[in-house]
Amino acid sequence: MEDNTKQPLTADASLYNGQPTDTGSSCPSARLTSCTPSISKNKGGVSVENVPSENKQWFVLRVSYGRIIKAKAFVEAKELEYYVPLRYKEIQKQGKKRIITEPLLPSFLFVHASAEQVDSLLQDKSIKPLENIALLSYYYDHTSHCEKSPTKNPPLVISDSAMDNFIRLTSIHNPHIIPVTSENIKYKLGDEVVITEGDFKGIRGKVARIAGQQRVVVELFDRYLVATAYIPKEAMKNCITSQKI
Repeated sequence: MEDNTKQPLTADASLYNGQPTDTGSSCPSARLTSCTPSISKNKGGVSVENVPSENKQWFVLRVSYGRIIKAKAFVEAKELEYYVPLRYKEIQKQGKKRIITEPLLPSFLFVHASAEQVDSLLQDKSIKPLENIALLSYYYDHTSHCEKSPTKNPPLVISDSAMDNFIRLTSIHNPHIIPVTSENIKYKLGDEVVITEGDFKGIRGKVARIAGQQRVVVELFDRYLVATAYIPKEAMKNCITSQKI
C-alpha cells in the first residue's frame, strides 16, 4: 500500500526540496533548511555548500515501495541530516495547467551521517517491516568490494561535491528537470561541462541529446541520471575532464 500521507509545506530540519502535493500554478519554495551542512542563498538562487566532515558521509539508503514519506519522518525524528529530491511536473487539471511535486527517486533517501549513525538507524527495532521488507536498508556499491570481505559490496556513499551538484540541480523549480536512463539519451562525445548562465548556472554534467534537445545530464550513481531543461551551447563551457564532481 502506498504512503499517501499529506504534510504542510513548512520548513524542517532537512534538505527536502518540497512536498509531494498539488501546488497550483506555481512551485513552492525549495525548503532547504537547517541541520544540514551550511546552506546559503545568493542572487542566483539557492546555493548549497556541504562542509566536509571526517566522520560524516552521504549514504544512499533504499526505501521500501511507497513509503518515502514515512522514511523521511523516521530519519527526521532521529535528527539526522538527509535529502529527499522532488521533481516539479506540469499537468493539466480541470482544463488548467498546474505544477505538482512528486519524488524524483522514490526508492531512495540520502542521509549525511557517520557510518555508526547509519548502522544504528538501520538496526533500530522501530523500523517496522512491511511484508518482511524493512522501511530502510543500505544500497550497496556494486563497483567495489569490502576489504575484509572480498565477496561483499560496501554501502554506497556519494562524495560531498557530487551531492552538492545534485542538490543544486534538483532544487531548481523547473518542470523540465527529469530522471532519464542511459537507453534514452545520446552523449555528445562525453564532454563534461559547467553551465555558465541562467537558472542552471554552476551545474556540472555531460552534454546529451534527449528527445531532440541538448541538455546536461548529472549521473549521481549506478546509472541514476537526472537531466536539466534545454541548455544552449553558448550557456556552457568544457570542464577539465579529469576533474571529479
